[in-house]
Amino acid sequence: MPDILIKNTRIYHNNSLQSAEIIIEDGKVTRIGKDLRVSSSDMIIDAGDALTLPAGIDVHVHFREPGMTSKENWYTGSCAAAAGGVTTVIDQPNTVPPTTDRRAFEQKLKLARGKSIVDFGINGGVTGNIEKLEELWKLGITAFGEIFMAESTGGLNINEETLEESLAEIKRLGALATIHAEDEKMRLELEGLLKGDISYEYHSRVRPNACEAIAVQKALELVSKLKVRAHLCHMSTLEATGIIRKEKYLARRENKEPLFTCEVTPHHLFLSTRDWERLRSFGKMNPPLRGSNSIKALVNGINDGTIDMVASDHAPHLESEKDVDIRVAPSGVPGVETLMPLMLAAVRKNILPLSRMIMLTSWNPAKAFGLDRKSKGRLEVGFDADLIIVNPRELRPIKAEFLHSKAGWTPFEGMEGVFPEYTLSRGEVIWIEESINAKPGRGNFLEGRGERSEEDEEDLEETGETQD
Repeated sequence: MPDILIKNTRIYHNNSLQSAEIIIEDGKVTRIGKDLRVSSSDMIIDAGDALTLPAGIDVHVHFREPGMTSKENWYTGSCAAAAGGVTTVIDQPNTVPPTTDRRAFEQKLKLARGKSIVDFGINGGVTGNIEKLEELWKLGITAFGEIFMAESTGGLNINEETLEESLAEIKRLGALATIHAEDEKMRLELEGLLKGDISYEYHSRVRPNACEAIAVQKALELVSKLKVRAHLCHMSTLEATGIIRKEKYLARRENKEPLFTCEVTPHHLFLSTRDWERLRSFGKMNPPLRGSNSIKALVNGINDGTIDMVASDHAPHLESEKDVDIRVAPSGVPGVETLMPLMLAAVRKNILPLSRMIMLTSWNPAKAFGLDRKSKGRLEVGFDADLIIVNPRELRPIKAEFLHSKAGWTPFEGMEGVFPEYTLSRGEVIWIEESINAKPGRGNFLEGRGERSEEDEEDLEETGETQD
C-alpha cells in the first residue's frame, strides 16, 4: 500500500514540465508516471496542477546551537528551513564551543538529533587544530569549514600558513574544504585608513571587491597546488566570478573536472549597496553588500554554470543586537526560510530558468557534498521523497511576522517570494497549510564520507550534554 500518492501535479522531466503522479513508499519515491493505478493509499495529495520539485538543500547555515540559542536553535532553525522548502541543511562550526574537536562535535550532534525536524550534516572547524582533523573526519562531519581567511563571527580566522597546512591534511583525508575567502591583510589596512568613516557603507568599503578577489585567487592557487577538493562560500563580486569562470574553463579545456565548486547567497543576488539606506546596520554581513555590476555578474554566473549552487548563509542575530553602530553590529542575516521562495520568484520573473534553479538548489549541492550517495537531491525513483509542492503563480510579500527564525526580522521584508504549500522530508509532510507538522528530533544525521564507527555511537549514547 503506497504511503502517499501525489496527483494532479507537474514535474520537471526531460527538459520540460510534464503532468505526473508520484507514489511514495517508506520515504522513497517508488513510481512516477501518469494515471498510476493504486488500490489505496495512506494519504492522497491533490496538487491542483501545482509543481512538485526537489526540496532545497542548504549547505551553509548557522543554527547557533550550542552557545548562542537566544539567536536560534536547532528546532527553530529547522522549522524555518521546512517552512521555506528546505529539507537538508549543513551547519557551520562557529558555535560556542566551536566544532573543532570530538567533544564539541558530539555535543552539537546530540542537540541536533534531539531538535531538528530536517535532515542535517555538521561541518568541522579549522583553526590551529590540524591534529584533530582526522578525528573529526572519522566522526562523520560533512566537510571542513567554512575555513575563515579573514575575521568574522566566532573569530576562527587563520593565517595563510595554517591554511596551507590544513588543506594538505584535508587532501590526505580525502575530505572537502569549504573556504570563506576574504583577504585579512587588506581588511586590516582599510580598517585603519577608514576609521573616520561613520557611514553604513563603511562595511562595503572596508571589505571591497578586491578583498574577495585576492583571497579567491590565493585559495585556488592552493587548491591547484595541493589537488584538494574545495568549495568557495558566498561569492559576491564581479572579479571573483571572473576568476572562477577562467579556472573552470582552463580545467575543462584539459578535459578535467574542476577541483572546486562555489556558492552564492540570495542576499548577494537580490540586495545591493543601494539597500544600505533601508537596512542600515541590519545589512551588515561578510562578505558585504555589493554594487550593481557584481549583481549582474552573479546572475550571469548562476545561469551559465560558473556558480554551482545557492546557499543561504543563514546567520541570525536579534534585532537588538543588529540595531547598533555599524562597526560593532554583528555580521550576518537570516535567510534559510527565504532561499527557495526568492529563487522560485526569480524563476517567475525570468531571471533564470526552472531547470537551472533545480540544479542550484538541490542537484548540485547534493553532488558536491556527497549527499547524492544518501539518496538526496533528485526527484527520481529510489531517491528520498524530499519534495516541495508550489504554485509558481502565487507570489506574495515576505513578512518577518510570518517567518520562523528566532531573529524576528528579514532583510527581504516586502520583497516577493513563492512559498511552498507542502514540504515533504523522506515522505513525511512536515509543512502543510501554513503550519509545521513535525516533531523535534525527526531529522536524520547525514554522516560524511569519513563516517562514524559503532564505538563512536556507543560513546555518544553514554555521554553528551543538553542545552536549551
